[in-house]
Amino acid sequence: MEAIILAGGLGTRLRGVVSDVPKCMAPVCGRPFLSYLLEYLEKYGVDRVILALGYMHEIVEQWVEHSGLNLEFVYSMETEPLGTGGAICKALEYAKGDEVLILNGDTFFDVDIDAFFRLHRLHGAILSMALKPMRNFERYGTVEINESGGVEAFREKKFCERGVINGGVYVIQKDNSIFDGLPARFSFEKEILEKLAGNGRLFGFVNEGYFIDIGIPEDYARAGRDFEQLFDDGANR
Repeated sequence: MEAIILAGGLGTRLRGVVSDVPKCMAPVCGRPFLSYLLEYLEKYGVDRVILALGYMHEIVEQWVEHSGLNLEFVYSMETEPLGTGGAICKALEYAKGDEVLILNGDTFFDVDIDAFFRLHRLHGAILSMALKPMRNFERYGTVEINESGGVEAFREKKFCERGVINGGVYVIQKDNSIFDGLPARFSFEKEILEKLAGNGRLFGFVNEGYFIDIGIPEDYARAGRDFEQLFDDGANR
């Protein structure tokens, strides 16, 4: 099994507290955030990881070289910003299998990957996305799904008492036509997800697992508090 981790972003909102490393390498409880993602992937049998890198890529490569992890690493390098869609499209060129898992390098979502893949195959989807139920939030837009799990629409960010959000974890069929005709730089969310909504080709997998996005200082600080319980005491890993 192989996965793409999107880790090429500039991390401008986090620059005030983490300025000397790329966002995926931000230290959390003495370890790079990326290390938790890789540990999570290993648990589910992922043995090949494609790192989509750009900003400060040398730091990630150096850490991987000395990490001692029993994973095969491949680097998909951006020489200029490609957007989320361009980064995924480029990284998929290095994928060997038909199905590829995709994660954001600044988000941890404890999805049951085995169940996620089963649902993806059951629907015969070309793209599936993990969705996190949330209450009383305004930082994220919401995703509307039908009774079968098909994604019907995406709603703009506003205060919401309850809803499901895009958790930034996807399963995609490598060989499909959804990227045809798009430029090298584009938004995965705007040009792929929003355009697939409502046509029966995009499905959502609602999962209650732990979720955090360290993209802003407040949630980065919360990750430090949460991960001390989730990981360091060995209770869940």
